[in-house]
This record gives sequence, C-alpha cells and structure tokens, in this order.
Amino acid sequence: MTGPHVNRIAIRNHPTYWAFVLHRVSGLALAVFLPAHLYVLSLAIDGAVRLDGFLHWAEYPLVKAGEVGLVVLLAAHLAGGLRILAVEFLPWRDWQKTLVAIGAAFALGVGVLFLLRAV
Repeated sequence: MTGPHVNRIAIRNHPTYWAFVLHRVSGLALAVFLPAHLYVLSLAIDGAVRLDGFLHWAEYPLVKAGEVGLVVLLAAHLAGGLRILAVEFLPWRDWQKTLVAIGAAFALGVGVLFLLRAV
C-alpha cells in the first residue's frame, strides 16, 4: 500500500501519537469529572449528614477503583502537558520517545501509590 494512507498508519503507531491521544482523553475525562467534584463539594456546604452519606458510598471498592483511575488520568494529563511544553520549547531529539514512556510510567506509578495509600 502506498500513498497518504501509509503515512497516517505510521503516524498512529508512533508513541507520541498515543501520548497525544492520552492527553486529550484524560483532559476530557477530567472535564467530565469536574462538575461531579463540585457537586460533592456543595454537599459539604449543605450539611454534614449529606456529605457523610456520600463518603459512606465512596467506600465501595468500585468507587475506590474509580478514584485510582482519576488519579492516573490526572497524572497522565500532567505528564502530557509537560510533554507539550517540551515539544514547544525544546528541540526534538530521538530520546524524547523515552520521555513519553517515562511519563506513562510516572502516571501509572502515581495511580498505584494512590491505590496503596487508599487501601
């Protein structure tokens, strides 16, 4: 296969493309989570009983797993933002692919540390 389709396939198999996708997806997920977070904060204003009810619900394992996922997404979004700053302000080098992998490992490591602390 020749032509522009080959270039699109090659680009989508590049680690920096997946770093771009992860940064966008994590940003969207965090944007969707933000109204829920603000709602929970409003429960604290409404009174301790409503907040305590939510905190009791938040003890379920599936909710804890969701919290770990959010922390991983936040760390991934932070790493992706730092990657974008590096791309914008630093000259491109081959070793930057390694930085993408380090950023992904950082995001996963933060999530695991959060999970260990939450348990």
